[in-house]
Amino acid sequence: MGLRPGRCYRDKDGKPYTRVSERNPRKSYIKGVPAIKTRDFENGDLKNKDDYKIELKLSVDKDVQIRHNAIEAARMNANKYLKDKLGEKNYFLKLLVYPHHVLRENPLATGAGADRFQEGMTKAFGNPIGRAARMDKGQNFMLIRVPENKLDIAKETLRRAKHKLPCPCTIKGLEKYS
Repeated sequence: MGLRPGRCYRDKDGKPYTRVSERNPRKSYIKGVPAIKTRDFENGDLKNKDDYKIELKLSVDKDVQIRHNAIEAARMNANKYLKDKLGEKNYFLKLLVYPHHVLRENPLATGAGADRFQEGMTKAFGNPIGRAARMDKGQNFMLIRVPENKLDIAKETLRRAKHKLPCPCTIKGLEKYS
């Protein structure tokens, strides 16, 4: 079975759950947390990241949880567009969130004979199925720095990236970066 839709997990209900012990795995409440899909949180020219004049940020417009596969999809989309338009080392892209929250699911069996082995809600803690970043309204998701004459490309990049996210987003920071 594939992934459940993002609408199943995008609302921020309850407290975050991140209890995974690195030093003593037997004390973890959750066993076998899936690895995050995002590996690179900074792309582009990492050495000269402070030399660009324009800085834009993508921020979320409501409280939301963004799954790690949606974060990676937005990053890949933005990075590919910037690389195609500006070249390998003419921009700086940074993700400002990290998916700490562990998503769980209590799968319920369906079909003939399901009632014989299913426990229902008696042990409903759930198995880990992924990770998510919990974001508050107005929190920044992504940062882009580009040369002074490439403002339109940066705006288009963030417009394309926000289509991969499960919430409405706003582009901020059209001022010059110094």
